[in-house]
Amino acid sequence: MNPSSLRYQTGFGNEFACEALAGALPQGRNNPQRAPLDLYTELISGTAFTTPRAENRRTWVYRCQPSAVVGGYHPYAQPYWTTGAAGGVAVPPDPLRWSPFAIPDELLDFVDGLRTLAANGNADAQTGMAIHVYLATRSMVHKALVNADGEMLLVPQQGRLVLSTELGILELAPGEVAVIPRGMAFSVALLDGPSRGYVCENYGAHFRLPELGPIGSNGLANARDFRVPTAAFDEAPAAGTGHDLVKKFGGRLWVARQAHSPFNVVAWHGNLVPYKYDTANFMAIGSISHDHPDPSIFTMLTSPSDTPGTANCDFVIFPPRWMVAEDTFRPPWFHRNLMSEFMGLVYGQYDAKPEGFKPGGASLHNGMVPHGPDAEAYQKASTAKLEPHKLDNTLAFMLESRYRLVPTAYAMQGGAIDPSYARCWQGLRDHFNKNVS
Repeated sequence: MNPSSLRYQTGFGNEFACEALAGALPQGRNNPQRAPLDLYTELISGTAFTTPRAENRRTWVYRCQPSAVVGGYHPYAQPYWTTGAAGGVAVPPDPLRWSPFAIPDELLDFVDGLRTLAANGNADAQTGMAIHVYLATRSMVHKALVNADGEMLLVPQQGRLVLSTELGILELAPGEVAVIPRGMAFSVALLDGPSRGYVCENYGAHFRLPELGPIGSNGLANARDFRVPTAAFDEAPAAGTGHDLVKKFGGRLWVARQAHSPFNVVAWHGNLVPYKYDTANFMAIGSISHDHPDPSIFTMLTSPSDTPGTANCDFVIFPPRWMVAEDTFRPPWFHRNLMSEFMGLVYGQYDAKPEGFKPGGASLHNGMVPHGPDAEAYQKASTAKLEPHKLDNTLAFMLESRYRLVPTAYAMQGGAIDPSYARCWQGLRDHFNKNVS
């Protein structure tokens, strides 16, 4: 497979249709008595059958053998991948920060290299999310992952990936993100050796584009810039090879052996699809007069909750952008929010934490935990000459949730926690002067 030869379809939420072999896709019906090329018909439903049409997600696939042809499952050992708030440990309401997570020397593929950092909610109740890092040193070979607990948002930080999915292949580089739907098999290959990145496992409503409101009909992440794979299929592997199918189900991992490849879909049509997005295409919105706007203007994807405007999970990016606001403290203000905020840095420097926050690291500020720019950033931003300035060569992201994020034992004891993080604010002195008009 040559990633440079990959072809993509474009759009978000579209009704796509494609075939790897001409004539493999039925016409005028979904489930003919006998599918073309003697393929099997299978439906993958990402929402309930009676979900309103605008929100319904499902895809019809036409494959060499159905996914029901699989052996019995047995437990798969991966103690670092935990689920929901119950998988965490009690921590005080302190701000938390992690140095870049070290990639181990041992052989770890994407599944074995996942490490849960924090989570909330409950996968069985389809609420909340989990945040992981992946620390991978080898590709998945004759092995696939199916996550029945949630969809997975991948944010590579070091090393390109090739994602083989049931619907086709995506190449993913740092600066791009990808989403794999709940219940869809995929495999991860490494193109550049040891790789590191972030994963959001979304137990709740599927990610969608945020409403634009007064912004209008264009802006932020435009639908046309999303890329969806085209059909590609593996024929049955040689006798005795088979595939290990790892399934996350009810917060536990299971594995079964199957003789055929899970990537044997010759044609498909529907709107439940894996997709990727290049953050360089994001149309950032900002102030052109005064004041620092709320970070919600950088929302790329959102998973809504049952409370309008209060997300189960928002995925927010901070790409290169111009800062031009007058008479304004330009970094984020000091704040305490209802929403919990997890941040990661893909590359470059984050303006509110110029030194302590490094690519491959992370921070967590839970609901009502006060935070803001460190003393160095505050001093610089308070005295800088306010000229147009471009924040360049940087990409940070934030995962924001209405629920408290509970860190795991690995996050607190795995060696990357920064015990001195809170000291970055200790240099903020009391400058109150009642005689200044």
